Amino acid sequence: MKKVLILFFALFAAFGPLQAASGDQFTLKSLDGQTLKVQGVENGLIFDRFKGKVVFLEFWGTHCPPCRMSIPHYIELQKKYKDRLAIVAIEVQGTPAESLKAFVQSQGINYTVIPHQNALDFVDYVAQRSGWHGSIPFLIILDPQGNFVTAQVGLLSQDALEGVIKTLTKRNASQNAKQAETPAAAPAPKAPSDK
Repeated sequence: MKKVLILFFALFAAFGPLQAASGDQFTLKSLDGQTLKVQGVENGLIFDRFKGKVVFLEFWGTHCPPCRMSIPHYIELQKKYKDRLAIVAIEVQGTPAESLKAFVQSQGINYTVIPHQNALDFVDYVAQRSGWHGSIPFLIILDPQGNFVTAQVGLLSQDALEGVIKTLTKRNASQNAKQAETPAAAPAPKAPSDK
């Protein structure tokens, strides 16, 4: 498993971080009517509803065989890691909303799905920042602070994805523990008074 993770991070680090000026903001409406606010930051994306979770942001299509093959993996991972993982899937082949809704229901998808027509500006924004040229599935992984970790074109195994979740949540817990151990700055000494 360790070899898979090392290979995963090494192979896909070539995509580089998502470069942007902070302040870019988007509002996305999911298939089930939920509103999701996303803010572009220097090295990633902050999803308002998913702070503190690993985020898998996938661009996919209903007519894409590898995309369809990843659905059962994502369903299982979302069930198993619901407190640590958020999956946001943006359908980019232009499937009409009603057809997409029927597809999501027939597959039992239990994660956030956003129709392409509800995310046009955001899709363009991510493409410009990441250098993505439209091949799907395209997965961007963000750590619990919203920092870019890696990007992947093509299908990843459930084991590799699960390893990434465990690694990132373990790293996050370690960082939180270190922050909790750091003593607060001592108050500045008071100046002696002249009496």
